[in-house]
Amino acid sequence: MIARPQRGRRADSRPASRLASIPANGIDAAPRVPARNAHARNAHPRRSQRGATAIEFALVFPLFFCVFYAIVTFSLIFVAQQSLTLASEEGARAALNYQKANDVPAAINLRAAAACTTATNMVAQMISTAACQTVPAACSYQPAMTCIAVTLTYNYAAHPLVPNLPLLGLMLPDNLTSTATVQLNPVNIL
Repeated sequence: MIARPQRGRRADSRPASRLASIPANGIDAAPRVPARNAHARNAHPRRSQRGATAIEFALVFPLFFCVFYAIVTFSLIFVAQQSLTLASEEGARAALNYQKANDVPAAINLRAAAACTTATNMVAQMISTAACQTVPAACSYQPAMTCIAVTLTYNYAAHPLVPNLPLLGLMLPDNLTSTATVQLNPVNIL
């Protein structure tokens, strides 16, 4: 009687890939020799590398931190400069509004004061100490017209937005300034 293999199993318990590589005589051509002490061979190089990651981190982290801090600092400076620009432009637009006065110089001075008031109200909270200055004068390109220049200045050296790192302070501006000018026709001032 011939013994039949059980369903789903081969008669030989070796995998099919091993069966294909067995020669006709049934003996493996090259017996596998287990690697002796493979763990011990690889353990020594790892032991000498044990603190290398911590040392590399300690050397690289300050550089990455300085780069990140510089990015944040200059980003805040650009935001503050944009706020100053927007506020000075709004102040210049406010100088176009009618101010009731008896003569042209008084009307121009009232418009200049309104421009400064609007500009300082439009400045962002983080740079609320910005100083406003208005200069009414004859326009350089047409002396018959009157121009009002609205200038906002923020003293960054005295009031930095973030604390300065020692060497980063050499690259930062002392003042942030923005100027907007509006032209007034003397005929339409009163």
